[in-house]
Amino acid sequence: MVDQSSVPTQLLHLVIGGELRHPKEPVFRDLSQVEFVGAYGSYDEAKQAWKARAQATVDNAHMRYFILHAHKLIDPRGDAA
Repeated sequence: MVDQSSVPTQLLHLVIGGELRHPKEPVFRDLSQVEFVGAYGSYDEAKQAWKARAQATVDNAHMRYFILHAHKLIDPRGDAA
């Protein structure tokens, strides 16, 4: 049996991105082309993935990547046991 007190807290973060219609508006040009970069158990891991993808597409001003705090969508009140 695993001691749950020694297991780090998992906060699910998703990294997605794609080409926007306009650089100043978070509206994707084509939803079928939105890239799912990955799911990460911490903000720091998600930020590393976000940064790598953002830097790889720096030549396209319309490309944007986002970190979604999925744990807040799953448990918006933060009261999950």
